Amino acid sequence: MQENKMGVMPVKKLIVSMSVPMMLSMLVQALYNVVDSIFVARIGPEGVTALSLAFPLQMMIISVSGGTGVGINALLSKSLGEKKFESANRAACNGVFLAFVSAVVFLFIGIFVTKPFIAGQLTGMTEGGTQDIALVQRYAEEYLGIVLILSLGLFFQVTNERLLQSTGRTVYSMISQATGAVINIIFDPIMIFGLFGFPRMEVAGAAYATVLGQFIAAILGTVFNIKYNKDITITMQGILHPHKETIARIYKVGVPSILMMSIGSVMTFFMNKILLMFSATADTIFGIYFKLQSFFFMPVFGLNNGVIPILAYNYGAQQKARIREALKFAVMLAFCITFAGMLVFQFIPHILLGFFNPTKEMLDIGVPALRIIGIYFPFAGISILLSSVFQAFSESRYSLMNSIARQLGILLPAAYLLAQLGSVNYVWWSFPIAEITSMLITIVFFKKVYGRIVTPMPDTTG
Repeated sequence: MQENKMGVMPVKKLIVSMSVPMMLSMLVQALYNVVDSIFVARIGPEGVTALSLAFPLQMMIISVSGGTGVGINALLSKSLGEKKFESANRAACNGVFLAFVSAVVFLFIGIFVTKPFIAGQLTGMTEGGTQDIALVQRYAEEYLGIVLILSLGLFFQVTNERLLQSTGRTVYSMISQATGAVINIIFDPIMIFGLFGFPRMEVAGAAYATVLGQFIAAILGTVFNIKYNKDITITMQGILHPHKETIARIYKVGVPSILMMSIGSVMTFFMNKILLMFSATADTIFGIYFKLQSFFFMPVFGLNNGVIPILAYNYGAQQKARIREALKFAVMLAFCITFAGMLVFQFIPHILLGFFNPTKEMLDIGVPALRIIGIYFPFAGISILLSSVFQAFSESRYSLMNSIARQLGILLPAAYLLAQLGSVNYVWWSFPIAEITSMLITIVFFKKVYGRIVTPMPDTTG
């Protein structure tokens, strides 16, 4: 069998070829996230606030699908590096099985958990303000229920994209993800405002457009894996007969990643409650910030997703020099991207907010918020790429510990304490405080893992 390009292609060229398609598809993903909110904002600020309230549980779907995908990615790429092709096939088939099981679980969560989850965030919020809270609650329940109950498309989309990424076929992954995002963008205004004979569904329309895009992307990804992914063979027999040892190995890496990303859901839930102590508009700004920052962090995560299989493959092949070169180049790229994001947030926050039909109150809160929060971007970019080592080398517990420390141990306590000073502007400083501390923790963990795993490898030439 021909040598996989992850073991022989020049490293910088390999990273570009692996990561750029994913970075572009992630940019399209970021675009559709923002466009989603821009259209919803035309209904009124209540729509954007509703998306903010739905986001923590919506993020749980992303966490489970993405974290499981990390486990599949690491096991499959490492198996290919070790020339264990049967193990790689089992990883692929069991990944598809786990996608289906996860979707069934979230279907029941959508039916039984949506309403109490939204109500729990609104409990104790400050009365008054310019938004209709009953309308916010209705919008949030509609949106969240739809994306949870119909999450099968997302799980199969992410799984298929990870299988393509694991074997270096990132162009197909890009096509799949970008197509789903474009479908979402096209159908957002159609379903939200009731164009071309569709009923006007408002925020629910945004949810249906999202789900439609996910199912289209899932179908494309399935076709690409069956027709063009020659490094793995997916069979119905392999899917219907799960392999316990393979699932355990997937979740050994995947569960820490799931927990790490799920911590973001917990953080967002409680940050919503802290900000609602000031006003619904403050929480709206928090939701808008999450959408805007994705323009810079989604490409970094795309870069990260491209680097992980390269590191995992060359770990399996014991190629020390290629691992070292890949890390240096990827960290530099991540820093440049996030530094650009910091500059944008510093100099044109009013222009960014202008896309969301802002009220004067939104601008008064949002402009200082974006400037303060944007300070942390370069520090977070470095942390994300250094953490790729933990995922690629099956050491995801370090990512988990760091995420717990950053979001639950530092960010939320800092936000709560700063909120006691009486101004929402102080709360935003909790983000730079948490991310700078997190970067220092990441460096400590990175040195430990790199020294134990990579340094003892025999010296090789790239």
